[in-house]
Amino acid sequence: MCTPLSSELTSSPSASGPLAAYGWDASLDAAFADHRAAGLLPCRVTGVDRGRCDIVTEHGPARAVSTPVTSPDPARTVCAGDWGVLRPRSGELPVLEALLPRRSAIVRSTASARSEGQVLAANVDTVAVVEPLTGPVDLARVERLLALAWESGAVPVVVLTKADRHPAPDSAVAEVAAVAPGAGVVAVSAVTGDGLDALTALLTGTVALLGPSGAGKSTLGNALLGADVMATGEVRARDGRGRHTTVRRQLLPLGGGRVLIDTPGLRGVGLWDAAEGLQRAFPEIGELAEECRFHDCSHTSEPGCAVLAAVADGTLPQRRLDSYHKLVRENEWIAARSDARLRAEIRRGHREISRSLRQSYRLRGRKE
Repeated sequence: MCTPLSSELTSSPSASGPLAAYGWDASLDAAFADHRAAGLLPCRVTGVDRGRCDIVTEHGPARAVSTPVTSPDPARTVCAGDWGVLRPRSGELPVLEALLPRRSAIVRSTASARSEGQVLAANVDTVAVVEPLTGPVDLARVERLLALAWESGAVPVVVLTKADRHPAPDSAVAEVAAVAPGAGVVAVSAVTGDGLDALTALLTGTVALLGPSGAGKSTLGNALLGADVMATGEVRARDGRGRHTTVRRQLLPLGGGRVLIDTPGLRGVGLWDAAEGLQRAFPEIGELAEECRFHDCSHTSEPGCAVLAAVADGTLPQRRLDSYHKLVRENEWIAARSDARLRAEIRRGHREISRSLRQSYRLRGRKE
């Protein structure tokens, strides 16, 4: 139950208090020193509504007014996982006045025409990319979500759920591990409990579950929590899709200072400023590119391309290169739409081409 906070509650969080269970540590305590001196309280955002948010403080859960930290920019607005600066008010809801700098953030491109980034979760340490084993593994989707996870600054882990419904889960793990260098890959079954111990050993700090609807994120979350806390739903047999049973991001303690963030299912997720994440998701292509004849090789048709040579000799699968090209093009397109400087350069390039064509036509007319 959330209760109003007294304006006199200004004590520093303890190592064993409620905030410690949500990830509060010494570095956060040091960063909050000036705010504490001003009589403000630290808190962590556990859920967000319009103009309000659920929070947890050293004195327990509460509700707060979040208008001061609600931004028209979806990448900067308050989100589950944020650490906040809270001003208590006697007899009224406290006000979340500011957010501490984010250590990491999962940001995707929005579906709007404004080409903005949308933050899905903040201050995440581990991203659990959830993919169901109810059919052929969507390797392209796994690669996309891995790029998103690496770009966030967190460490990704690929979780293959519903392993009890797959005839050879070990082979699926091997298949995914081949496209997930640097990330742990675990097959789990929330029904039998297989793989849960191995997965738990890979989860540290704040853990965000990321995956499509019907992947079993909420069921997995309940298994990790040891209780049916998150709502779950059935998956349609005809297409394997599930309903959005998780309609907003929520943050729950896992124990041992670990925290779980369940996110709504992602039926489509676009990259946002993810150049570094793509390099981390496709490191072998970056390594091969160092051997290309041209430093700006696009790995499409250039002579002396080490990447194409690796495809030709079977070292690099063609599907893997195609996936890389697709994600790079998407990321560059988003960057071109969102960056005013790039847009101006593209417009200038188009004008120069137009001028060149006009001059060519004029010269051709004079010769005729």
